[in-house]
Amino acid sequence: MRPAVATAVLGLALAVGAPTTWALTRPEATAGIPVEVALPAPSPTAGGSPVPTRPAAPAPAQAAPAPTRIASADLGIDAPVDAVGVAADGQMELPEDVSRIGWYRFGPAPGAGGSAVLAGHVDDAEQGLGALAPIAEADVGDEVTVTDAAGTPTRWRVVSREVITKQALPVDRIFARDGAPRLTLVTCGGPFIPELRSYRDNVVVVAEPAP
Repeated sequence: MRPAVATAVLGLALAVGAPTTWALTRPEATAGIPVEVALPAPSPTAGGSPVPTRPAAPAPAQAAPAPTRIASADLGIDAPVDAVGVAADGQMELPEDVSRIGWYRFGPAPGAGGSAVLAGHVDDAEQGLGALAPIAEADVGDEVTVTDAAGTPTRWRVVSREVITKQALPVDRIFARDGAPRLTLVTCGGPFIPELRSYRDNVVVVAEPAP
């Protein structure tokens, strides 16, 4: 389920054995403002340099209730969310079941300051399309609801969608732990690379709290 070679700076193991029909239909690569503009800027150090936020550097325990479900009538998403951490190879863990989505538990919970990261497999040769596959067609204004373990929903509105080569991902912003609250959804996209058993790119969707 994971690529033989680590190709993603982000550390998301979003590979499958072979591409499915989804990979043959290419949506527009972008919608809305650029991801780097939509996401909060990382905190500077005393010298003014940005502090890189990496999946392998856990933050203190998250006090807010963990997200347990994500749904969007606009995108056709309704899936359970599992708290995940970092795998032995340094990549962000993902549920093996492509119908489930992982929340990076060492970062913010949805609604807290910073970027709450939810990620999942786009597809699988045996299981079919993943729960987050529809974000490849997310458009500005689409609404997403995340419900936490206490039963409290938070509503989000998409402001950005971008297909980004994995090596070029703005990791410090995607995993930012402070700044304005953002919901960041990530799955694979772009062409499938057979020798790596992985997709070349990631689809990144950023949403802000809905009014």
